[in-house]
Amino acid sequence: MSAPTFDQELDVRGLNCPMPLVKARQTIMKMEPGQVLKVVATDRGSVKDFQGWVKTAKNVELVAQEEVQQDGQPIFVHYVKRTS
Repeated sequence: MSAPTFDQELDVRGLNCPMPLVKARQTIMKMEPGQVLKVVATDRGSVKDFQGWVKTAKNVELVAQEEVQQDGQPIFVHYVKRTS
């Protein structure tokens, strides 16, 4: 599967819960509806955080999530679309 296209990237590597989600929420509110934010995180908890956020938020949709390896470390990538 190829990675989704995105309009902006947010690097939150090294930040722990809840900061990846907090930063993503701040960033996506500055984006236009229809745009996709790619969030790159090292916090394993961010996977469930993002899943929970999109279930309760009215203006975002989780396009995809993936785990990749970088220098032997897991990196969690979230693609979030602003819907309104």
